[in-house]
Amino acid sequence: MSITFLKVKVINPEHPKKSQTCEFLVDSGAVYSVVPQDVLKNLGIKATSSQEFILANGEVIKRSVGNAYFEYRDKIRAAPVVFGDEGVLLLGTTTIEALGMILDPIRRELKPLPMLLM
Repeated sequence: MSITFLKVKVINPEHPKKSQTCEFLVDSGAVYSVVPQDVLKNLGIKATSSQEFILANGEVIKRSVGNAYFEYRDKIRAAPVVFGDEGVLLLGTTTIEALGMILDPIRRELKPLPMLLM
């Protein structure tokens, strides 16, 4: 099994000129994306709430959550973002799906997600 890294731009939705391209580990087991809190603060992205999360080792932690735009392959979409620790950059399923993509588990790459309106 391999891991997948992607370069994705994080954008402040209130001030779109404030952005930073980051290299994320694609984590199909994570619901939300995680960006280091110092990066989010430098972009001027503010927390709107806090949330408890369960880590892989079973530990429960509480983190601040805000909103950001994510840009990948010329698509910009909004998604929640967790204020994480230094060096932790995870691209979660909410962001991946908001971008209209899905992780191909065999090729370990993002593919367009068929979009249905019903």
